[in-house]
Amino acid sequence: MTYRNRVVTEADVVFIKKLIADNSQASRWRLSKLLCEAWDWRQKNGVLCDMVCRGMMLALHRAEHITLPPKRQSPPNPLAKPRRAEKLPATQPLMVDESPLEVLLSEIQPLEFVQVRRTKEEPLFRQLVATHHYLGYKQPVGEHLKYIIYTNKGRPIACMAWSSAARHLKLRDHFIGWSPERRKQNLPYLAYNTRYLIMPWVRVDNLASHILGRMAKLLPQDWQRFYSHPVYFLETFTDPARYKGTCYRAANWVVLGKTSGRGNNAPTHEQRVPIKLIMAYPLTRKFREVLSNESPEDVPS
Repeated sequence: MTYRNRVVTEADVVFIKKLIADNSQASRWRLSKLLCEAWDWRQKNGVLCDMVCRGMMLALHRAEHITLPPKRQSPPNPLAKPRRAEKLPATQPLMVDESPLEVLLSEIQPLEFVQVRRTKEEPLFRQLVATHHYLGYKQPVGEHLKYIIYTNKGRPIACMAWSSAARHLKLRDHFIGWSPERRKQNLPYLAYNTRYLIMPWVRVDNLASHILGRMAKLLPQDWQRFYSHPVYFLETFTDPARYKGTCYRAANWVVLGKTSGRGNNAPTHEQRVPIKLIMAYPLTRKFREVLSNESPEDVPS
């Protein structure tokens, strides 16, 4: 069988059976760790692929190729029933200056871009987005980074969140020109701008497009540092009923077209969610060549 692009052979099944027999008291969680270590099955950043491994072992168990030990616990799965985006006020008052800020861009430079995921500033990011973004806050899954942008005087004025890109996006895939096989393989080299918030009390001309321009240079470096691979292409969606995407256009993002409004895994062809603009920003002129290559990191960009 094939699971998440990994081929499982009869020899692999024999190995897994022996692993289970040799560790008869181990939990399913522990067995997946042991198997990953035995196969040296890791992500590019060196972390064990134990979650994918557990899914593979469960698939083999259900197909009666192996017999896993009984479940010891069933922790809640946030992906099975996603939480709605949070729009409630913060449980604690935001300790930020909300007085009007209407100045020239030059007066608040140099801006400081702080990546806050897994830092003590992450709760502030969460509260700011939950309180002031019209979509609220929703915890990203997969690879993701979060930023708070500060003025030269340490005042937070903007937030940006990036995550793994959408798996299927017809207009984007046509724009890149990659095959379905290459899309599955090279999708991690794309990043999706999930949230962009300029604080409502901030009125600074050209600030939004300036931040986008700076972020296009910073994000690939941070992504490489966190996940041990680069990104070559950025994408986002904007709701034309609310915004025209002016700041993205000013930062040279490309409008690829509009979504169908059917949403993910839609059972019908009818519109179910608001239609949005699809916007993209290639980070290299050779993005088509890079993303269509079997080894993107080997192609000079």
